[in-house]
Amino acid sequence: MTALTVEQLSVQLGGRRVIDQLDLQVESGEFLVLLGASGCGKSTLLHTVAGLQAPHSGRVLIDGVDRTWSDPGERNVGMVFQSYALYPTLSVEGNLGFGLRARGVARREVRERVLRVAQLLQLDALLERKPAQLSGGQRQRVAIGRALVREAGLLLLDEPLSNLDAGLRATLRRELKLLHQRLGATMIHVTHDQVEALTLATRLAVMQEGRIRQLGTPEEVYRRPANRFVAGFIGSPAMNFIEGSIARVGASLQFCATGLRIDLPAQLFNAAPPLDGESLVLGLRPEHIRFATAPGVSSAQIAHSGQDAHIGAGKVSLIEPLGSHEVLWLELECGTVAALNHQGQRYNRGELVKLAVDAAAVSLFDATSGERC
Repeated sequence: MTALTVEQLSVQLGGRRVIDQLDLQVESGEFLVLLGASGCGKSTLLHTVAGLQAPHSGRVLIDGVDRTWSDPGERNVGMVFQSYALYPTLSVEGNLGFGLRARGVARREVRERVLRVAQLLQLDALLERKPAQLSGGQRQRVAIGRALVREAGLLLLDEPLSNLDAGLRATLRRELKLLHQRLGATMIHVTHDQVEALTLATRLAVMQEGRIRQLGTPEEVYRRPANRFVAGFIGSPAMNFIEGSIARVGASLQFCATGLRIDLPAQLFNAAPPLDGESLVLGLRPEHIRFATAPGVSSAQIAHSGQDAHIGAGKVSLIEPLGSHEVLWLELECGTVAALNHQGQRYNRGELVKLAVDAAAVSLFDATSGERC
């Protein structure tokens, strides 16, 4: 297992700064996922760690040793790319052992390592096949195995599942998680798929324009996004945003918007509570909206259950069936919001639905900076 430290790293490509003074500490044995949209710098960061891309400034330390300008072969790093990049004329066994043979590793040791990794990835029955005889999932397992046979302390995965169909992605996602649990290796995985990121990561780094906007466990990033960008990037459907202001009512604070007032619990704020009249943006996840018209739940019950607070009524403008649940798009006085219907109650377009929300689950963001309050 290997630890990684990135200090004040900047990378320029074609005169444009792709990574901007980035700091990152990856602990030995963790599974870190770099998540972000295309062009945010996540793959460039991975390639710089691997030694495939030269930095403009900053340092890359692997197990405390400065490897910023070391050759890729000196870094004890295994790399898996988005494309399989297998040798078509070689068998699975030949592809798995190619790198070891090129480095002059003894034939017997190459055979032992290849067999060990093939069994781990359930490729032992396919060793004599050529890449053209394999499925997409099997080819990607060979690509992963080729990195594993090096017995590198750090495994870098650059969107290895993005070329697979949805079913294969789900299967290999589980296999990657199990592989990490069995090996305890240090892994850094790049993806633009938030489901992939949330399910795989022990820690998650959300990137934008060459910077990490939030670093934390998947639960922390999902439940307490550090800023509006992260809040909108994580979650499907995306978080609802409502512009409004703060009103002080006695010792309590309320978020106010057109046709909407929500009492805010004191533990909601990171630091000092906002000032009376201050403009803020309320973040509300669709899954935290409840329907007062659900069977067996009265408006009075939902209004006084725990932290739940009425947010008025919304007119159903669109219904998106998704099998196990529906997404309802609702028109409120303060704007359009999405809500998830898991309750089995049927709603119709144009119907007026009374709504409530758990006030402890909302997020508040500064209207100017977008940072969490």
